[in-house]
Amino acid sequence: MLRAGDFRSTFKARRYWLTALGCATLLAACGGSDDSTSAPTPPTASSQPATATLAVLETTDLHFNVRSFDYFKLAEDKTYGFERTATLIRQARKEFANTLLVDNGDTIQGTALADYEAEVKPIPCTQQLSMYKAMGALSFDAGTLGNHEFNYGLPFLNQVLGGGLDVEGVDASQKCAGNGFPAVLANVYSSKTKKPLVQPYVLLERTMVAKGSDGKEVKLPIKIGVIGFTTPGIMNWDKRYLDGKVYTEGSVESAGKYVPELRAKGADVVVALLHGGMDGSAYSATMENPGLYLSKVAGIDAMVMGHQHSVFPDLSAKPAFSQSGVDNQAGTVNGVPAVMASSWGKALGVIQLPLQWDGKKWSVAKTGSKSELRNIQNKDAAGTTVFVDADPAIAPLIETQHQAAISYVKTPIGSTDFRMSTLFADVGDPGAIQIVNQAQQSYVASYIKANLPQYASLPVLSVSAPFKSGFQGGKDFTDVAAGPLAIYNAADLYLYPNTVYGVKVNGADIKDWLEAAAQRFNQIDVNKTAEQQLISSFPGYNFDMFTTADVQYEIDVTQPKGSRIKNLTYLGKPIDTAQEFVIATNNYRATSGKSFIPKLDGSSAIWASPDANRDVVIEYVRKNPQVTRAANGAAKSWRFTKVATVGPVVFSSGTAALSVAQAAALNGVSMLAADDGSGKGMSKYQIDLSK
Repeated sequence: MLRAGDFRSTFKARRYWLTALGCATLLAACGGSDDSTSAPTPPTASSQPATATLAVLETTDLHFNVRSFDYFKLAEDKTYGFERTATLIRQARKEFANTLLVDNGDTIQGTALADYEAEVKPIPCTQQLSMYKAMGALSFDAGTLGNHEFNYGLPFLNQVLGGGLDVEGVDASQKCAGNGFPAVLANVYSSKTKKPLVQPYVLLERTMVAKGSDGKEVKLPIKIGVIGFTTPGIMNWDKRYLDGKVYTEGSVESAGKYVPELRAKGADVVVALLHGGMDGSAYSATMENPGLYLSKVAGIDAMVMGHQHSVFPDLSAKPAFSQSGVDNQAGTVNGVPAVMASSWGKALGVIQLPLQWDGKKWSVAKTGSKSELRNIQNKDAAGTTVFVDADPAIAPLIETQHQAAISYVKTPIGSTDFRMSTLFADVGDPGAIQIVNQAQQSYVASYIKANLPQYASLPVLSVSAPFKSGFQGGKDFTDVAAGPLAIYNAADLYLYPNTVYGVKVNGADIKDWLEAAAQRFNQIDVNKTAEQQLISSFPGYNFDMFTTADVQYEIDVTQPKGSRIKNLTYLGKPIDTAQEFVIATNNYRATSGKSFIPKLDGSSAIWASPDANRDVVIEYVRKNPQVTRAANGAAKSWRFTKVATVGPVVFSSGTAALSVAQAAALNGVSMLAADDGSGKGMSKYQIDLSK
C-alpha cells in the first residue's frame, strides 16, 4: 500500500494525502493493474534470493493535451495526446508484472482547454481538472510539478492539488477534488513555514512479482521512494505569483538532504522525477537543467527528465544530448538509468530496472537496465506513418469540458485579409508577429500615459517572437487563414499564458538584445560550396524582433555571434546608444532574460501588468477588427545583409508553403525539396542572401 505516514506529522494540515490515499493505496502489484479498486496481493515470505524487473513508466510535459486535438486548428492531430499515451501505458502494464507510473510535470497548462478551466470558467473546488481526470483512468502512482504548474497562481495550484498548501495568500484548509495521486517536490519551500510547499517525497509500499532462485514465482514486499524537483526558474517566470511566498534551492542540494532520509526510512529503490533536462555548463543552485549533476547524487537509482521537450535516450546520428557521462546506447546518465519522453504525450518513457532480492531486501542490479521511448507515431514496414490508437476510455471523461472549450474559442473577434503565419518568420515575414507587437505597444503606451507620467516622454516599442517555429515539426507553426478571426486564432498568434511587461532600456541595450536574438542563425561561410543550414538550435521563441518602420536593422549571418546587427536606426537615424526606450515584452523575457542583456533580470521592469499577452492581443483585435496585411502584417524592421554565397543556404519550414513567402514579398526564397528528410513533415527551402 501507499504510505504517507512519515509525512503526516509534518504535513498534517494538508488534506492532500487523504485524497491521494483514497485514490492510490488500492493499486495492485506496483501499479501493474488498471483496476484501481483491487487490493494488493499479500506478499509471501521468502529468505531465498529472487529477481524481478520494475518498469518505471514516464509521462512528461503533457501540457494539458488530453485529446489528440489542436484547439488552434479545431482539428484532430494524431501526432500527440495523452489519450494515445494511455494505450501505451496499458500495453506496458500487460507486458511487465511490476510497473511504477509517474508524471514529470508541466501537466496543467498548455491548451485552450487548460486556460478555459483555469481562467475563462474556472472549475469548482469539487471538480477535477480534465487533465487529472483523464490521468485518473490510468491510476498514476506519483508525480512532480513543472514550472508551468505555477502559471495560474498558488491559490489555483492549491485547489487543483486538493488543498493543503501552507503558503501566504492560500487557504491551507481548503479541501478539493485534487489530482488523485501524490505530488512530490523537494526543492520549493513555503516562505511562511520554511517547509516544502508539498511533500518532498513519498514512500510507496508495493508487492513485487518476482522469480525465486528455484524458478518459481514469488511475491515480495518493496518500498519505492519517489522524489521530485523542478526548475528554480519559476521564481523569475512567475515572480508576480511567487515572490515573497516561496523560495527554491538547487536540486542537488535538495537531493542530498532528502534521498538519505528516504533510504533511512527503508526505501529499496529511489526514483527521481526531475522537471529539467541536461546542460553541460557548471552546476549552480539556480540551474535550469541539472540532470548531469543530479544523477551523481548517491542513492538515486533511476531518473526521469523533462522540461526541454526533448528525448533521451536518443539513438539518432546526432543525439540531443552527448555531454560527458551521457550514454544514449545504454540509456544512462553517469551510470544511472534515465529517460526523457518528449512532450505532449508523444511518447512513453520506459526504464526497466533489474532488481535483486537477497532474502531480506531489494537492490538494483548494477547492469542490465534498459531505457527506451515508446512513441505514439511510428513507421510500418512499407514506410507509412502509423499512429497508436487512442484509448477509448479517455475522451468520454472530458467530453463536456472539451466541447465547452471549443465553443469558447470559436467566439468571433474580427477578420483578416491575409494568411497570418510564422512559416517564414525566420527569414523576414512579420505576418503573424506584427499584430502582437502592435497590441503590446498600444497596451503599454496607454498605461504609461495614464499612470506613469515619469516615462511619458520615452518612445514605446515592442518585441515579440515566432513562438511556433517548427521545432515540433511541420505543423508547429502559427498559421491563421484569411477570413474570420476567432479567439482560437489569437491563441495561435500568442501561444503562452505570459503577461505583458514594460522594461526601460537604452539604444545600446537594444543592439545587444538583438544580437542575442540573432543567435537564431548559424554563421554562414560565403565561400563554402556545400549546403549550409541557416537556422541554428537557438529556439525560435527567443528570436525577438521589432516589426515597425520606426526601427530598422540588418542581420549579417556571415559574422560571428555578437557582431551581426548592422545599420541599426531609429526614425531613420543611427540609434542613439544613450537614448532611453520602453520595450513592451513578456514576463519571461523581462525577468529571466539575463542571457540577452543583464538588465533583463527584472531590474529594468517599469510595469508588470496583470494581463496576459494573449488577452491583450484578443482585445486589440476586438477594437481593430479589420486586420489587413498593409496595416498589420507588412512592416519589416529587419532584413539579412546582402551577401553572395557560393553554395546554397537552406532552411526547413512547412510543406508546400512557398506561396506564403511569395505573398510576403520574400523573393529570394525558393523550395528545393517537398520533403526535407527529417521525418517531421517539413519541406526544404533555399534563400538567396544576395537579394
